[in-house]
Amino acid sequence: MTDAYRTVGGRAEARFEVQGSEFIGYISPAETVEEAEAFVEEINERHPDATHNVPAYRVPAGGASSSVPGGGNVMLREYQSDDGEPTGSSGKPALNVLVQQEVRNVVAVVTRYYGGTNLGVGGLARAYSRAVKEALGEAGIVEEIPHERFTATVDYDDSGSVRGIIESSGVEFDADYDQRVSFSVRVPVDEADGLRDRLRSATSGRVELE
Repeated sequence: MTDAYRTVGGRAEARFEVQGSEFIGYISPAETVEEAEAFVEEINERHPDATHNVPAYRVPAGGASSSVPGGGNVMLREYQSDDGEPTGSSGKPALNVLVQQEVRNVVAVVTRYYGGTNLGVGGLARAYSRAVKEALGEAGIVEEIPHERFTATVDYDDSGSVRGIIESSGVEFDADYDQRVSFSVRVPVDEADGLRDRLRSATSGRVELE
């Protein structure tokens, strides 16, 4: 089986205060750099008046797990920014939590509202680490296996049998009924080739896979 990996069970947040400064840790699953950046932007838009919005993420480089299958051998893009805090006081401690917890396909943003007291580099590092740890605790860590996505497109005559095969396989999918019928499928990497073969056989090769 393709190696499983650790990631978060969903979105979560955690809040606390340190000497008057409010810290809010946000965490979310993300399968691509684009998804991670979109989450960072979402938090920036939610807190445009925050003193700092510090991001950190670990996601597959160059694509989702779908296009870079594998567990421990997948190339990860690790990114962090101090967003105006003293160098090394915030982004790196936030990212270090994700590394130490061995979670990937995950993005964190820690929002800070300054409370009037300087915390020092050590105090900031502890606060930003705590925000990510507590958000991780709220989200829960789960074991996941790499998935890939593909689209199966057929004429209406074949759509019933194709939908039946996809439903019987128990995978996630969306169907789009237009001039032809397209099924967008999310399937474990280890099962993808077998499912594609079944769809080809059922349609005598008429299915278009991409």
